[in-house]
Parts: sequence; C-alpha cells; structure tokens
Amino acid sequence: MDDPVWDPSTFSKNRERLLACDIAGAFFRSVRSQAEAAKLLTDEHFSVDDTLIEAWASLKSFRPQGTDTQNPPGSGGGRNAEVNLRGEKRRNDTHRSTTDPEARLYRKGKGKEAKLSFMGHVLMENRNGLAVGTRLTMATGMAERAAAISMLEDLLTSHRITVAGDKAYDDARFVRELRGLNATPHVAQKDKSSTIDGRTTSHPGYGVSQRIRKRLEEIFGWLKTLPFLRKTRHRGKGKVPGSLHSP
Repeated sequence: MDDPVWDPSTFSKNRERLLACDIAGAFFRSVRSQAEAAKLLTDEHFSVDDTLIEAWASLKSFRPQGTDTQNPPGSGGGRNAEVNLRGEKRRNDTHRSTTDPEARLYRKGKGKEAKLSFMGHVLMENRNGLAVGTRLTMATGMAERAAAISMLEDLLTSHRITVAGDKAYDDARFVRELRGLNATPHVAQKDKSSTIDGRTTSHPGYGVSQRIRKRLEEIFGWLKTLPFLRKTRHRGKGKVPGSLHSP
C-alpha cells in the first residue's frame, strides 16, 4: 500500500505490452472453456451479426488522398480549423481519414448517418446466448459475410449445424459457402430474389433460429456500454480487437 504509484513512462510501456499481446484473446478462450466445462455451450445452433463501432476520428479528417495533413484546407487557424464540406462528395475509394486511415465511411442503413467506423462481428451459441467468436474488420459491404465464414471455420465441427442471420446474409455466395461448411443457413429472407427456399423456412427450427438470433443485440448492447466500445479508444484496427475478445 505504501509503494509509489507507477511512473507514467512505466504505465505506457505496460499498456503497449497489453495491446501487442493476445491477453484479451487468451482471457476470452479461457472463459469459453469454463462455459464448455459447465455444459453451457452446445455445438449445433449458432447466430451471427455485426455492429458498427465508431472510429476515433472526425469527419473533418476524411480528406482526399494526398491532402497535406499539416495544412488542411479550410479557414481559421489552430488545430481545429473550420472546413466547409457542403457539396463535397466523399467516398472511401478517393478519401482517407488523416487521423485513422483504416477507418471507413459507412452507414448501417438507408436514412442513417454515415460515420467513420469499424465493424464488429459476433458469433453466438443459441442455447444460452454466449459469444463463441468475435472479429473486428474494416467497414465494407463484404465484411459481415467474410467475418462470419472466418468465425465458423474456427469452430472445427464435423457435424451439421445451423446458422441464423438477418437479411444482409441472404446472399447466394454466402449461402453456398455455409453449405460447404456443413451448415444450414437459417438467415432471414429478402423480400425479392431470396436464396432461402421453402424447404428451409418450413422447418420448425428456422422460426426458432430467427427468434433466438435477436439475443445478439444484448451482446452488442453490453459491448457498447460496459467496455465502452460504442466508440474506439485507440486509432487503428489492430489495437481494437482485444476489447472484442470478451464473452
């Protein structure tokens, strides 16, 4: 109790060690193994979903590639110069954030505000609603399905499983890859040109999967309130995933 507190430089060194090592991932796997030992996890039915995690970067930093970061366009002096963005078309293929180049401008749906974000993904076991896999990717239109396949490949199951998801996963290539992993796609049907046929939707388990998958919102709510992952506290994708490795 009488020991002096850490010197700030010592704290910084230990923080870097924590970020560089897979401490959070090891903690996640340890807790998951305890849940397995207590028979709280099954290996038959799963759900997958994603959420946007706002990057630690402002829209003012989203500038055309090659912009001089020391002398940004705008008026006024100081670090936070005024910038007129009216009428400017900004796209991820022509612009980058000077604060966090890995962040991408993304909106979750029509009418939603576009923000510089990353995308967090969770694979949930359906019986008890526990997270069994996580990923953090750059926010792109293909990220949610690619991350889902990656997490499912890590399960290493040899028997058939079911995977529930929302309409964003009703994609021909994704459904084909699921079947290749010996997984039955219990994803919500799009209004038109759905890849999920009546043989799947007529099965009683399909309706159950669609109800249970909504528990994933509870996991996202927990991530964004208790660990404060509504917005990142670090710049760069590589420093964020550790916070996602929590059940």
